Amino acid sequence: MMLPALAVVAGLILLVWSAERFVDGAAATSARLGLSPLLIGMLVIGFGTSAPEMVVSAIAASQGNPGLALGNAYGSNIANIGLILGLVALIAPLAVHSGVIRRELPVLGGATLLSAVLLLGGVVRLEGALLLVVLVAFMGYSVFRGLKDGSDPLSSDTETELASHPMSMKAALGWTALGLVLLVASSRLLVWGAVDIAQSLGVSDLVIGLTVVAVGTSLPELASSISALRRREHDLVLGNVVGSNLFNTLGVVGLAAVISPIDAGREVLLRDWSLMAAMTVLMVVFALGWRGRQGRINRLEGGALLAMYVAYLGFMVHLVIDAGAA
Repeated sequence: MMLPALAVVAGLILLVWSAERFVDGAAATSARLGLSPLLIGMLVIGFGTSAPEMVVSAIAASQGNPGLALGNAYGSNIANIGLILGLVALIAPLAVHSGVIRRELPVLGGATLLSAVLLLGGVVRLEGALLLVVLVAFMGYSVFRGLKDGSDPLSSDTETELASHPMSMKAALGWTALGLVLLVASSRLLVWGAVDIAQSLGVSDLVIGLTVVAVGTSLPELASSISALRRREHDLVLGNVVGSNLFNTLGVVGLAAVISPIDAGREVLLRDWSLMAAMTVLMVVFALGWRGRQGRINRLEGGALLAMYVAYLGFMVHLVIDAGAA
């Protein structure tokens, strides 16, 4: 398994680097074209950090491994909330000011419930197309509201982020193109290595997608969140997680199902989706506030989310070890 393992490590390193270049280039290009900072924060940065999940899942589905695609999407959602949001809140409590994020949180909850209904019978192509339509409709609505809500705190956070990566139009286009090409190449390398390891260990590609691949494709969100935290851009941190999870739930799973129908086992609903839903509910409650408390995610709540993720990851690693021993 040495060669597949090296392929996974190299693929993840290249994936993280190319994803950052792609998002930075796309954001700078959008700014040069006159797109408002709020829309850039909502669409380009918020959804763009899910580019690794999208490319990896699309390639996995096209190669006949839809389980890896589904595991990547749901595993990334779990990692985004537990590992990224939990870790960042543990470092510094996150105050939530953005009205845009407050509107996106209930939508994410609804999308999570919709995914459970589709999982009951497996996600076929028509249902995958439905998820994509819902995503496009939401993005259209976001653009409409974004043009009216230019003063949202997320806008100022995005302006600060853009100012930290100034680029000419030529450089922005070049980094966007290079990032996209390397995203595809690194994703192919990662998928090949992950599938080979799964077959060698005797575990499903779903489990590998939920663990190794999911953590790897979530690293760009972790890097951008820590960078935003250093500049006290709290709304951008939460916006990255919420936007990424929305894109994973609707776009990544939808595209994978359109390419190749996903026959999810019962364990996905009972184990992985249930945890993802529980963590999503906790994130919504913490971020929107409860009992009159202002929305913020404090260290205790961040620690709880991180502990849930560590326990889940430990359980999944135990499954892999047991399968390898058998």
